[in-house]
Amino acid sequence: MFRKVLISNRGEIAVRVIRACRDLGIAPVAVYSEADRRSWHVRLADEAQAIGPAPAPQSYLRVEQIIDAAKRCGADAIHPGYGFLSENPAMPRACEAAGIVFIGPSAESMEMMGSKTSARRTAIAAGAPVTPGTDRGVSGAAEAAEVAERFGYPAMIKAAAGGGGKGMRLVRTAADMAPAFREAQSEAINAFGDGEIYVEKYIERPRHIEVQVFGDRHGNLVHLGERECSIQRRHQKVVEECPSPFVDDQLRMRIGEAAVRIAGKAGYYNAGTMEFLMDAQHNFYFMEMNTRLQVEHPVTEIVTGLDLVRLQMQVAAGDPLPFTQEDVRWRGAAVECRIYAEDPDNNFFPSPGKITAYRTPDGPGVRLDSGVYEGWTVPIEYDPMIAKLVGYGENRAEAVARLRRALGEMTVGGIKTNIGFFLRLMQRGDFLAGDMDTGFIERMLAEERRTPGPAPDETEEKLAALAAAYHDSKQAASQPAAAAAPESRWKRAAREELLR
Repeated sequence: MFRKVLISNRGEIAVRVIRACRDLGIAPVAVYSEADRRSWHVRLADEAQAIGPAPAPQSYLRVEQIIDAAKRCGADAIHPGYGFLSENPAMPRACEAAGIVFIGPSAESMEMMGSKTSARRTAIAAGAPVTPGTDRGVSGAAEAAEVAERFGYPAMIKAAAGGGGKGMRLVRTAADMAPAFREAQSEAINAFGDGEIYVEKYIERPRHIEVQVFGDRHGNLVHLGERECSIQRRHQKVVEECPSPFVDDQLRMRIGEAAVRIAGKAGYYNAGTMEFLMDAQHNFYFMEMNTRLQVEHPVTEIVTGLDLVRLQMQVAAGDPLPFTQEDVRWRGAAVECRIYAEDPDNNFFPSPGKITAYRTPDGPGVRLDSGVYEGWTVPIEYDPMIAKLVGYGENRAEAVARLRRALGEMTVGGIKTNIGFFLRLMQRGDFLAGDMDTGFIERMLAEERRTPGPAPDETEEKLAALAAAYHDSKQAASQPAAAAAPESRWKRAAREELLR
């Protein structure tokens, strides 16, 4: 096993990897930009290396800076987390050249599966179903329109190097193709430096189901079940759960076997995720692969009882997987939501700033992966996710109930967050019934605009405090005068709020 691991990332995922290092007796080393000098992951690590100015292209995205930092501290290996350089083939190649182990897949597997068109060709070769469309980039809007006419509108045009919804457009008519193509290609070039665009048939109201795969360097490959990732905003996942309420044991076996076949065709090892679209008839179609650890890995860890980050490091060190497919078991359910520093009332605009209060939930069936603390300033330069909150239990209903309870207990002061938005979402009958698809949030927001409800900041906790204060004031008014007793601060604050 490694003696020292450098974590080339920040925030909650860097904290998560630091904790796995501690469990294995490995010394964790953090890196930080100028904006992250006082970050929580820097405080937790055994040592920390500065890697440059705040903008990611000048720090977290510079391969040479990361390698130099690893050499300075004498790290045996580098864990990339997710995002930043985690899916850049230049990173494992630079590690190999420097004699440092990269905790992830090979550069060759990354290249094969990192391009969506190449990944589609690999899936087809593995005999897995894919959505109708092209397996190579098209030459321009005219060819894209020809393809769409062949398979029928609506169509999706996607950046071959894309991710996170960038370089993706839904095209419903031929007249919309040219402007949509220009927008998607321009966005792809700006985001990924690659303007290759391909075309797929659009599946109406699909579910987004992904399968966790894991392989070692000895040829062993398993799947760890599926995650339901249909609750998305602008093609970005915000709620994930394991297992999917739409997938039964037989379907889990079929989609898991397809995921393993694709991974095997790519010569894949370490953690990876196969992403599928699924229609209402339970037909599934391969979409893409993420050649890294996923943001939502905690729900799989909880339901399978496996530590995926620990497994990543063991496999990278050359150990075989300590279990077979037959050993994998799934118990209970887990639901995760991503807590962002953003303002749902202002089109989810990022809300950087100082966290003036930070109270975290606790109790049975709650897990919080966080990278912030009270008094820390959320920077503008990076993704605004500050934590991942998970509820889990013996079944989905219990997991959702515990997550709602945890959301009601969580307080983040000084900035806006999407906690209130999640509380509203998880009270909806369609969500509680597991009736969802990738357009769920857009329909929910459209419905709320038509019939406005309570203000988003009126969480269950605040309403309870106001109700208690009102009840106390009515009781006091009906009782004879008595000696004044000290008044608690929360009651006073609640009464002041009630009288506004």
